[in-house]
Amino acid sequence: MPLERSAGILLHPTSLPSRGGIGDLGPEAYAFADFLTRAGQRLWQVLPLSPPGLNNSPYSATSTFAGNPLLVSLERLAQHGWVDPGHSLPPPTGDKINFDEVQACKLPLLRRAAQTFLEKNDNGRSRFERFKQECAWWLEDFVLFEVIRRTHGGAVWSSWPRELARREPEGMHRFGVEHQRELEVERAIQFAFFEQWRALHGYCSRYGIRIVGDVAIFVNYDSADVWRNPELFTLDESLQPTLVAGVPPDAFSATGQRWGNPLYRWEASRARGYQWWTQRISWALRTCDILRLDHFRGFESYWEIPAAEPTAVHGRWREGPRDDLFRVLRERVGELPFIAEDLGMITPEVHALRERLQIPGMKVLQFAFGDPGAHIYLPQNYPPNCVVYTGTHDNDTTLGWWQSARPHEREAVEAYMGPALDVPWAFIRAAYASVARMAIVPLQDVLGLGSEARMNVPSEPSGNWGWRLRQGALTRELEEKLAALATVCDRMPSPARQQGQAATNEEFVA
Repeated sequence: MPLERSAGILLHPTSLPSRGGIGDLGPEAYAFADFLTRAGQRLWQVLPLSPPGLNNSPYSATSTFAGNPLLVSLERLAQHGWVDPGHSLPPPTGDKINFDEVQACKLPLLRRAAQTFLEKNDNGRSRFERFKQECAWWLEDFVLFEVIRRTHGGAVWSSWPRELARREPEGMHRFGVEHQRELEVERAIQFAFFEQWRALHGYCSRYGIRIVGDVAIFVNYDSADVWRNPELFTLDESLQPTLVAGVPPDAFSATGQRWGNPLYRWEASRARGYQWWTQRISWALRTCDILRLDHFRGFESYWEIPAAEPTAVHGRWREGPRDDLFRVLRERVGELPFIAEDLGMITPEVHALRERLQIPGMKVLQFAFGDPGAHIYLPQNYPPNCVVYTGTHDNDTTLGWWQSARPHEREAVEAYMGPALDVPWAFIRAAYASVARMAIVPLQDVLGLGSEARMNVPSEPSGNWGWRLRQGALTRELEEKLAALATVCDRMPSPARQQGQAATNEEFVA
């Protein structure tokens, strides 16, 4: 994919200062798109938009196809009569999402709103029926998974009664008949999500803002994907994982990282013509404009850990699908606007695969100052066809990194960028001025925030994904500062894309 010289912001929608305790696809999302437009930004990068699973992680979703119900804006539903306009959500409070409180409050409201919609007979129903028909190939499995799981107290799918765990036709049919209304409610919630997301996506597209989505290479064991396709994953006869994903020990961890996701049976996927992967990528490209492939190295070789092992120490490298998968995707999907997450201990074979596929890789400025071997992340060493970040959602904020940096790292930064720094903005300037065609900056760095605003600490099982933007933090001064930097670094949108004011929200009401 040839990249255009451009700049953008990394911000997951849950971090927006929307009402109700969590960011959503309502007015604050449109206000952020307007901010991007005025600031000369052409990219909005998000994390996976799927329903979060284990530890509220969007990378451990209950479905790779469904949308996160918590992102549905009740304010926009009220515009269509799904919710009583007199029912006001509490204003944003605090800097962190309390996921337990949000789920306990918002999910019942969404289900009542969906019930109201299903009792109406307006023109939205025809769109709903069309949505159900077009999306039945993933929607039916997801809503069954959600309702069965809720009916069984949130238990993992392999512990459900045999006829449901193994999807026996008679048991599945009986459950569907007994829970028709609950299933229809879940369909309506997914309809609401995709109506709202496509409206927001269209709003961004009108002003030349492209959405950079994220595809996690592995999926959550407790998901509709594994329940629906157990033969594609390394499960035994009792439907338990036999081999799981992770990374081996390195300088940062003596025991490596045992992620626990079931590994793929790549031969089974190949025998099916990679149908599930084709569907996954096709659907993701209907949702976003560009896709970041998380853990790209796993497509070349992946670390295989026996499921009984408590750590990642006793594993081995196995060959991934390599060029074969991407050949099929190109044949069936067409252009593949991918970004490869090729960070960490990357082998020459992984680089060679990425280069053969002509997929741009990632460069992270925070990685550049540890030792001479890290200088591959310094701007003078970038190939033009890459994407530079000050940091990612898995890193500390740049200010937090600076405050905990080792003395030799600080010395290297000051030698490279000069003393008496506003460190986050020094990094932003270095990213923008580099030859990398795309420069993407976490919003926390634009705001100069410290470790308190970090999105994720990979080694911590809880307390992640909760950061929220404060109301009023996106000032005109920040817009002008970003726009001036985008202009002088030749990352500003073309004049044709700058004409006029941003459209009102009502022009794209779902």
